[in-house]
Amino acid sequence: MVIIMLGAQGTGKGTIAGLISEEMKWPQISTGDIFRKNISEKTELGIEAEKYIARGELVPDEITVPMVINRLNQKDAQEGSILDGFPRTTQQAKKLDEILEKLGKKVDLVINLSTPKEELIDRMLTRRVCSNQECKATYNTKLHPPKVEGICDKCGATLKQREDDSNSEAINRRLEIYEEQTSPLVEYYEAKGVLRTEVVSTSINRMGKDVARVIIEDIKKN
Repeated sequence: MVIIMLGAQGTGKGTIAGLISEEMKWPQISTGDIFRKNISEKTELGIEAEKYIARGELVPDEITVPMVINRLNQKDAQEGSILDGFPRTTQQAKKLDEILEKLGKKVDLVINLSTPKEELIDRMLTRRVCSNQECKATYNTKLHPPKVEGICDKCGATLKQREDDSNSEAINRRLEIYEEQTSPLVEYYEAKGVLRTEVVSTSINRMGKDVARVIIEDIKKN
């Protein structure tokens, strides 16, 4: 089963994908994690990707698509996979359809997350992530703080703020890009009959863990 997470940055895609991955034992394939790993290791790919990410821009397809193809071909992704952060444009979605067709697969479910913009900006500014690439746990200093400030509950590693989360101008630009280029994916997948929209917001007391629980129950039923 192939699942795609849609939604602007800060809606909780990573959190929900992580919970589904943990329960179903399917890998969470995040291009963001791959980019950050390469950036920290100063690889050629990482150096190029960092230039775009620092400006709040999307990383070009010629860098992103080959990585996704390689990841989908790995053994642990054969039974199921959760794509978090890809595709981000209809062009990428069409390329993904072509890739999956060659692998004898298709997109089975697209989870579209919606959160008010003001809430998104605040979430990203207060988001912290585990510095341990093997853990990748995510926290929020307001909504989901760690038990010990600055320390990951799961592995004890230091928490850090992503570089692209520390600049409000870059965050606004990322949200603008999402509206311009990524939101049309909602229409693309709705037309295919695989879209499921969920609102995640403190205003209705419905957070990522609540959405994940319902989706996992539905997946198991099917």
